Amino acid sequence: MKYSLTLGVALFANWLLWSGHFDNPFLIGLGLASCAFSVWLGRRMQIVDEEGAPVQMGTLPFTHFAPWLALEIVRSNVAVTKIILARKMPLQRTMIEVSANQKSALGRVMLANSITLTPGTVAVNMHGERGDQITVHALSFEGAEDDLSGEIDRRICRLESKGL
Repeated sequence: MKYSLTLGVALFANWLLWSGHFDNPFLIGLGLASCAFSVWLGRRMQIVDEEGAPVQMGTLPFTHFAPWLALEIVRSNVAVTKIILARKMPLQRTMIEVSANQKSALGRVMLANSITLTPGTVAVNMHGERGDQITVHALSFEGAEDDLSGEIDRRICRLESKGL
């Protein structure tokens, strides 16, 4: 039940943010009804669980991680744009192995998704005994260095220890 409530609140907050309708009670009611219908449909399909609505993560730790990740995505976009617009594309494609030190499967998936979100890198494969090794394809060595430095890994571990 807590996952349904969390999912419903998150859906409605998203609806309010994206719609911009804060003063019309009828439209707010329709938004609330559509969110409730979506949660009901998800429960009926049995897909509302800890991965779909990660209550255990908490909101406060995530508010520190999300802005940092957004800034990293912007920085990576700029770097990839410079590579693409250069006269001679200085591509140095490489495949690297990144260790995932998270305790939970959700933490490891968040790491792989965060790596993939940053332009110029793609998490290709999760393997190892617990899925604790991630194969990453990078367009340049600079992008690979960021992944090898483990900053994303450390931040997700910190996020996991505070709330997961």
